[in-house]
Amino acid sequence: MPKKIYRGIPEREVTDEKTYLARRILLKSLGLGALGYFTSNLLANSEGLGKKDWMAEKFRLINKSDVSDLFNPTPFKYVTSYNNFYEFGSDKSDPKKYAKNFITDPWSVAVKGECNKPGTFDLEDIIKPHQLEERIYRFRCVEAWSMVVPWVGFPLADFIKRFEPRSSAKYLRFETLYDPDQMPGQRTPFSAIQYPYVEGLRIDEAVNELAFLAVGLYGKLMPNQNGAPLRLVIPWKYGFKSIKSIVKVEFVRRQPETTWVNSNPREYGFYSNVNPEVDHPRWSQATERRLPSTIFSPNIRPTQIYNGYGPQVAHLYRGMNLKNFF
Repeated sequence: MPKKIYRGIPEREVTDEKTYLARRILLKSLGLGALGYFTSNLLANSEGLGKKDWMAEKFRLINKSDVSDLFNPTPFKYVTSYNNFYEFGSDKSDPKKYAKNFITDPWSVAVKGECNKPGTFDLEDIIKPHQLEERIYRFRCVEAWSMVVPWVGFPLADFIKRFEPRSSAKYLRFETLYDPDQMPGQRTPFSAIQYPYVEGLRIDEAVNELAFLAVGLYGKLMPNQNGAPLRLVIPWKYGFKSIKSIVKVEFVRRQPETTWVNSNPREYGFYSNVNPEVDHPRWSQATERRLPSTIFSPNIRPTQIYNGYGPQVAHLYRGMNLKNFF
């Protein structure tokens, strides 16, 4: 989690890591962070933000991570073109190709279950009460590739508090939109999973300081292929835990049945914590391939327990056998 945060100018035109870093360093060296308020109107027509005035205003006031906290974000083109989003196809290029016309406005989220303030809320109602901030997180896929992504969003804990969960609520259950007309992957009879996509967390995991609801990346609105308009980001867990295009959140008493656990419990555990000592049955998790990476220039590095976030999350699993609860 970033330790230093300042309010500055959203980097809405970033296209790659070098540009992103260069602009941030230039602004910092010129002392322009404080001028964000006066220059933000020049950025109002940035990609995707002209559609909703209220969203444009939220993005103008993002709490940005300091340059010193960046750890080499993956170039924008990889983050937005190498995706797992089975609702739009199983190939990495399918989501970008088939999600172009995905309709995310209007959008609503149903909040149900063991809480005192349930209801169905428009996206504006969900986002507006929160100060948006940037979190630069490592992102590790169970397939052993990884990225570093500058997400934009707000803490999941702040979202949870609004609905006043009862003491009987032990888990959160999340559900993705089910719309076969828009999502061709949901129409195919050969899908590896059942829809709608479902994921879950223990309540203590959900209120951890790192758990994040994201509405954008690289200072832009969330691209459709990355889970627009609202997705979960749980950086110490494998990527499939970070459910996309959320339409339902439920406070529940028992551990929810989740999509990949139901599909193949031997390969995908409920906890899904990044752990180099627990191999996937078909490959090792001891190393990962950080994108960009090629055959001729492989970017292979050791996998870190909890994806490097042990100081923030290891206490959640104290006393648990991490090979049984994988």
